[in-house]
Amino acid sequence: MIAGQRVLGVIAARGGSKRVPGKNVRKVRGKPLIAWAIEEAQKSRHIDRLVLSSDDPAIIEAAKACGCEVPFVRPAALAQDDTPGVAPVLHALAMLPGYDLVVLLQATSPLRRAEDIDGCIERCAASNGACVSVAKVEKSPYWMYFLDERGCMVPILGGETAARDVYILNGAVYVARTDWLKKTQTFVTPETLAYVMPAGRSLDVDTELDLKFFDALLEDAQA
Repeated sequence: MIAGQRVLGVIAARGGSKRVPGKNVRKVRGKPLIAWAIEEAQKSRHIDRLVLSSDDPAIIEAAKACGCEVPFVRPAALAQDDTPGVAPVLHALAMLPGYDLVVLLQATSPLRRAEDIDGCIERCAASNGACVSVAKVEKSPYWMYFLDERGCMVPILGGETAARDVYILNGAVYVARTDWLKKTQTFVTPETLAYVMPAGRSLDVDTELDLKFFDALLEDAQA
């Protein structure tokens, strides 16, 4: 809870990953990938209830083994390749009403920390909408180009030359007021606040190489 506002945490992890089969339960340093998300969420000072939204029995069992509550099974219709990321969150809110803020945590961001979760919640709690985690992009699109039909370079940003810091959604933390989210049906609007995370904690596991990189980072940290 924060400032009298109840907070629901939702870890979203569907089955059927095509690029990395069984990705959410693949073990890294002896723990399934989803465990890294659950353990940090359990350290949050503000999340009142943490639940899993999944359609997959193996993911559900792995989450339960980590002490995460699984009060419902996500409908298959909300676990497709083209299912919007906000859909399982809206479903969770329909199943578990009565919360003022909702936090979406994807299992594929294993390096986020409880401090990132709470920092994002705190920014959202002081706003009227949402806050999402982002990371600074090293290579700015101000220096990027399209190639036209002749093979000539065309600036992506229409010829602007001013170098500015740019940021990208890193997929780690999404927080919104529940009434606002039900109205907008999205976490990201022009009014959405940003919570900046270091690039070193912004890994999004999407490939086998990402898994190997995550393992290498952990090995280096233990060295």
